[in-house]
Amino acid sequence: MIEWSVSIAAVGFICLVIFLIFTLRKLMATLTETKETLSDARKSVNSITDEAEELIHEANKISTDVKGKMEAVDPLIDSVHDMGDMIHDVTSSIKRTALQKENRKTKDSKDNQKSKPVQIKLK
Repeated sequence: MIEWSVSIAAVGFICLVIFLIFTLRKLMATLTETKETLSDARKSVNSITDEAEELIHEANKISTDVKGKMEAVDPLIDSVHDMGDMIHDVTSSIKRTALQKENRKTKDSKDNQKSKPVQIKLK
């Protein structure tokens, strides 16, 4: 009876070892595949990193170029602003002059009923 028990235990142990061998082989295959996947991922990340670096350098160049062009346009914008102020001053002066003339003519027309006052409409 002991011999049978030992032989059954030996057969069970052999089956367990065979099962473990198959499991370890599958595990090794999975680890190899994982290693290849990680290697491919590293290559892809390195490639993307290089492209991102290049893109950042190009963006910096464009930013510098735009900044330089904006600095070159600033005097023109200041000149246009000054010109707008001058036009506003001239327009205000013309309005004041027109109102003063209209007031004078209105006073003269009261004295002289025959002539009609000239009115200038400004928007």
